Order: sequence, then structure tokens, then C-alpha cells
Amino acid sequence: MNKEKTGLRAEASKAVISFLAIVYLLVSYQTALAQQPERMVRISEIEIDPAFLEAYKTILAEESAASVKLEPGVIAIFPMYQKENPTSVRILEMYASKTAYEQHLKTSHFLKYKTTTLKMVKSLKLVDMGLIDVDSMPLLFRKVKEDK
Repeated sequence: MNKEKTGLRAEASKAVISFLAIVYLLVSYQTALAQQPERMVRISEIEIDPAFLEAYKTILAEESAASVKLEPGVIAIFPMYQKENPTSVRILEMYASKTAYEQHLKTSHFLKYKTTTLKMVKSLKLVDMGLIDVDSMPLLFRKVKEDK
């Protein structure tokens, strides 16, 4: 009977230790998730003076390519325009975090873009976006890569 009690105590101790280990892992996982920086996504709505459209598009293409190539925190800067109104430019901007965005604003290529296009821009509206399906983001970029 003494052996039985000792065996039961050992089993109970193992169960408690296992339970505590699982609780610890769950709490650690939740803490790690909470500490992940939130991605920042924005759509820039820009109206360009028609007299400067071609020059603007050239400067924007250089800036967006440099940002994605040189900045690890820039996930995407994808410029586009409305087909029926080419002076209505939209830029989908995706950053790893708000900090990455703030660092982007200080880069030489962004500052060059901003200062050289200032007179070309008639209006600018920055629209911060919320994310619905973050998990499919890597799939999107993998598919784009596969299309090449």
C-alpha cells in the first residue's frame, strides 16, 4: 500500500509538472505574440499635375524600387494609377512595423523623392488600413514571385 501511495504521488507530481509546463508555454506564446510589432499598411492617394506626370512616374519608380531593395522593414511599395485618370496615383505601402515606416521617412531615397516631387503633387491623402487576413500575405508574395 505504501508503494501504491508513492506511485500515485509520483504520477500526480508528473501531472502537475506537465500541466504547469503547458500553462507556461501558452503564456510565453501569448506574450511573444503580443510583443510582435504590428504591420503597417497604408494607401497613398495622390493627384499629380498633368504637366509633371511622366517625370513623377520616373521618380516614384526609382524611389519604390530603392525602398524595397534597401530597407528590410519595407515589405512593399506598389505604385499604380487609375486607368481612366492616369494623374490619380495610388501607392500600396506595407511596412513590417510603424518603426520601419518612420525609418523609411528618413532615408535619402525617400527624402529625394519627397523634395523633387513636391511641386508635382496637387493633393495627397494618406489612408491607414487595418488588416483582415495577415496569414495569406506570404502566399501573395510567393505567387507573384512564381509568375516571373
